[in-house]
Amino acid sequence: MTETQSEPTQDTAEAAAPLNVENEPEPEAKQENGDYKASASEEKAPQEFEPPEGGWGWVVMLASMWCNGSVFGIQNAFGIMFVALLEKFGSNDDDDLRFRTAWVGSLSMGMIFFCSPIVSVFTDLLGCRITAVGGAAVACVGLLASSFVESLGPLYFTYGIIFACGCSFAYQPSLVILGHYFKRRLGLVNGIVTAGSSVFTITLPFMLSSLLDRVGLAHTLRVLSIFMFILMLAGFTYKPLLPKPVSSSKTGSRCPSLNRVFNVNIWKSLGYRIWAFGIPAALYGYFVPYVHLMTHVEERFGQDANKEFLLMCIGITSGVGRLIFGRVADYVPGVNKVYLQVSSFLVIGVMSMMIPLCHVFGGLIAVCLLMGLFDGCFICIMAPIAFELVGSQNVSQAIGFLLGMMSVPMTVGPPIAGFLRDRLGSYDVAFYLAGIPPIIGGAVLCLIPWVEARRKRKEAKTAADTTEKMLESKSGTADHADAKEAKEPESVI
Repeated sequence: MTETQSEPTQDTAEAAAPLNVENEPEPEAKQENGDYKASASEEKAPQEFEPPEGGWGWVVMLASMWCNGSVFGIQNAFGIMFVALLEKFGSNDDDDLRFRTAWVGSLSMGMIFFCSPIVSVFTDLLGCRITAVGGAAVACVGLLASSFVESLGPLYFTYGIIFACGCSFAYQPSLVILGHYFKRRLGLVNGIVTAGSSVFTITLPFMLSSLLDRVGLAHTLRVLSIFMFILMLAGFTYKPLLPKPVSSSKTGSRCPSLNRVFNVNIWKSLGYRIWAFGIPAALYGYFVPYVHLMTHVEERFGQDANKEFLLMCIGITSGVGRLIFGRVADYVPGVNKVYLQVSSFLVIGVMSMMIPLCHVFGGLIAVCLLMGLFDGCFICIMAPIAFELVGSQNVSQAIGFLLGMMSVPMTVGPPIAGFLRDRLGSYDVAFYLAGIPPIIGGAVLCLIPWVEARRKRKEAKTAADTTEKMLESKSGTADHADAKEAKEPESVI
């Protein structure tokens, strides 16, 4: 600051006095340092910020809903694309055909989460709008490039990396921006937003099947690229409201501080560390049904089986689950929301093991209905739990690092299942094994509420001890002053 700013004249102070009646309790701070008031307001802004709970936020919610739908609707419908890829690029002499083909969708899903830590840094530095729009543009280019591919190998790059990385950059800001507009209704809004993928999961299988039969794989991918173009337009609605944290970098420096680039504060929370390692441990079998269920149905019930109907069942109940459990999460206090995720993992694990046991198509429908319902529960409360564990200022990188750690199990699960099918001749063992990790991961997450409760008790005890010491110190000072006043008259006499 200049000298004229830090040392205001007396005339200026007297002229400004009538306009600052509300701030009269802090005259000493203004006289001692002219920029104290501004810095104090900047430090308090993030704590005092209250989301509007609506307004333009409803438009942002719809844009985020389209993002979740277009990104994960396409990913969840890969089972339909999987069959088309087998027909176009496969041969009867290839024993590892399913293993190699599954890597296309598995790599795509994995890269969406693998890029998330990098996306969180870009979101903090560039903002939600620029990050989302740029990501959607890259995803559009990836799908267009995939439509011109004539062999399976290049799809690993165009579909599995370029398209997926673009989706990652478009997806994560759609979760972060909701915290700028909602707090009290955050669970419900997250439920509505994540229900977008359910709507697309219901409709896309039928649309893709029709397009693949009529126009072929290449033109189908070009139609899907239009979805990414609309997503790019939707990203322009992400107007940020949350105040930026005060930077600790030196004045005039264009480089952001290291703490802003890599937020290490989130790892100081033991509850977050358990959450960040427990969820990936539960997801090794999560994506297996989405990739291999269609092929399993064809092998068990024949080519004419209505396999698209199963994806529709998962999509419908997943959307219902996201709306129901998103609203329920608003009434569950604090980190106890984790118990909802625990229950969802337990049900998903059991239902995965039930798939090979279903020799009647109706039984498989019931399994898919339950799996979809609790899949919606798991997805919709991820962001609310992150806000509870690390706070709104740290949530971007908290979600980013979690999604990044989820990339490994999401990527390796389906290829392993395809490998087991190629070697054993059926998917039975693959689905049995896919149900074990969710059960183990859900058990690990049960530690989080206990850890957070212990932390709060420790903080409350520390605060009470500090208050008690301050009161004792003030009491001792007051006694000393009284004793001094009592002695002074005697000394005078």
